[in-house]
Amino acid sequence: MNLKAGGSAQAVTLTATAVNGFTGAIQSSVTGLPSGVSASPSTLSLSAGAAQQISFSAAPNAAANSSTASISANSGNLSHSLPITITVTAAASGVDVTTYHDDVARTGLNPNESTLTPANVTSGTFGLLRTLPVDGLVDGEPLYLSALNVAGETHNVVFAVTEHDSVYAFDADSGTQIWKTSILGANETTSGDHGCGQITPEIGITSTPVIDRSAGAHGTMFVVGMSLDAQGAYHQRLHALDVTTGAEISGSPTEISAIFPGTGAGSSGGNVIFAPGQYAERAGLLLLNGVIYAGWTSHCDFQPYTGWLMGYSETTLAQTSALNLTPNGSEGSIWMAGAGLAADTSGNIYFLDANGTFDASLNASGFPVNSDFGNAFLKVSTSGGTLAVADYFEPFNTVTESNDDVDLGSGGALLLPDLKDAAGTTWHLAVGAGKDQKIYVVNRDAMGKFNAQDNSALYQEIDGAIGGVWSMPAWFNNTVYYGAVSDTLKAFPIANAKLAAAPAFHSANSFQYPGTTPAVSANGTANGIVWAVENSSPAVLHAYDATNLNELYNSDQAAAGRDHFGNGNKFITPSIVNGKVFVGTPNGVAVFGLLN
Repeated sequence: MNLKAGGSAQAVTLTATAVNGFTGAIQSSVTGLPSGVSASPSTLSLSAGAAQQISFSAAPNAAANSSTASISANSGNLSHSLPITITVTAAASGVDVTTYHDDVARTGLNPNESTLTPANVTSGTFGLLRTLPVDGLVDGEPLYLSALNVAGETHNVVFAVTEHDSVYAFDADSGTQIWKTSILGANETTSGDHGCGQITPEIGITSTPVIDRSAGAHGTMFVVGMSLDAQGAYHQRLHALDVTTGAEISGSPTEISAIFPGTGAGSSGGNVIFAPGQYAERAGLLLLNGVIYAGWTSHCDFQPYTGWLMGYSETTLAQTSALNLTPNGSEGSIWMAGAGLAADTSGNIYFLDANGTFDASLNASGFPVNSDFGNAFLKVSTSGGTLAVADYFEPFNTVTESNDDVDLGSGGALLLPDLKDAAGTTWHLAVGAGKDQKIYVVNRDAMGKFNAQDNSALYQEIDGAIGGVWSMPAWFNNTVYYGAVSDTLKAFPIANAKLAAAPAFHSANSFQYPGTTPAVSANGTANGIVWAVENSSPAVLHAYDATNLNELYNSDQAAAGRDHFGNGNKFITPSIVNGKVFVGTPNGVAVFGLLN
């Protein structure tokens, strides 16, 4: 019998079978229980042929161990005992995944994984444990809270959101559903796909939510959902849900709306107006200094639309700020293949926006004269509770790239840890790439702005080393991992605060559209594993040794399709935590782990 400290009770059924006409009562008891483990009832009276149960449970502080207890039965001079082995697993160590790609720098690194190693992630020891069923497409990355107290019991909990506007919480170890919540309003449905195949067949919850474990009575999840009411009006709402029940927190949800000064697409009376039906919230939510930030994308390139970034207080859900990135132009949306908005410790937000209007005429400060930032690598300040572009980088050929739909906005931004060059100078860098097959490394303190002749003000540019990017990279041990379209997964080491101009190593296999967004698990700087999902039918989960990208495992290796978990899904990022890997699918969350 396996018990989790603080977890659910496990029952044993006892049945007495009479022989030789026996009709007496049988007294049963449990002895030899390990410390912290209890049995209920500890004694009972059995009658022949009548089954009864004893439930065993381990207290939250029960030590991890394996021992043998006894169930004894007595009637008169007759007695019999049965041994029962009880294995207690300690409560989780406290590793959580509360936001897209593990942290607000969006490194994709969990450095606290002590269970999975390159030695035990093989098809003989590792594989598909189960699939957690849900009611729609899972486009957001699964999130995870360890040792969460739910109604007096401790669970490791994995959370999933669906395009059917549902939020689920499952016990990450047993697969039992803990709760399910629909965030649809009364008489509402999810949105249709607006004739755009990017999110189809329905649009509900697209982006990765964010969790604040310290918010509310038990912890709060923040999630954005789209819906359609009975009168044909579209809604975008920010919801705050109790992580232990799925119930809306007081004051939740809030209706999302915004206006911003400008004469661009969708404007009226000198203001650009946010029309909820024209947008989807695809980029992963960012929680920064008590504010939830959301970026908005269009349905394909269906006009009119512009680029929106908005902030909402996590305590009141009131809007704190709104910024339009193309207020006097059009397009310039934020989608980044679902990657989360990134942030630094000074409260600045970083992201890549898509093809759209850019004013090639600059003011004295080097900013576009009409404040239109289409196809840019952006740094947005949150100082004073106001969103404002603080710096940016724009490719020299940005107008041509936008016109040809070869923009940066298909990829996500990653903030690198502080790096020192050979002279000892510390650099604050970020990396991003899009459709033009170039890796852009920006100096976050001076991003380079715009020069119509060349990109000479950019910190570093790497051309031709990867294919087009519809994903985002991961970072581990001074190495950046990229998985471009129709390309292999590639590792670019960093030396003297510069990325290598060519990959040091790459995977043997390549990844079809949209490429892959890798994630990394490691124990500190040891036992690094790079995980990547292949958007194929069936989908394939790959695991690579982080030191050389030699493959350790893939879900096609086991016989008879043992580890197959359904068809692929765009933009899926795996979550790796506490010995398990969670992968969103078109109808569930696949759970991988050690088989024994």
